[in-house]
Amino acid sequence: MVGESLLHYRITEKIGEGGMGAVYRATDTHLDRPVAIKLLPADRTADADRVLRFVQEAKAASALRHPNIVVIHDIASDRGRHFIVMELVEG
Repeated sequence: MVGESLLHYRITEKIGEGGMGAVYRATDTHLDRPVAIKLLPADRTADADRVLRFVQEAKAASALRHPNIVVIHDIASDRGRHFIVMELVEG
């Protein structure tokens, strides 16, 4: 994924991986700011329940406002790849 783009987000570095997907550092080329992108693994996009849980995760997190919870900027898909765009928190 590094070097590729999803919509207007340019992926620059893989920064982690968990049960719901990999997280990448990216640049929002529309707003010229760094963001983090959580990408649902390609093998899970065919599972409608998994996609629904992924969307529910984004909606739940976006409804919360707390200094210890990242801000969700967007949820989208590009070429069948589902992803959540969130603030990039260093450290």
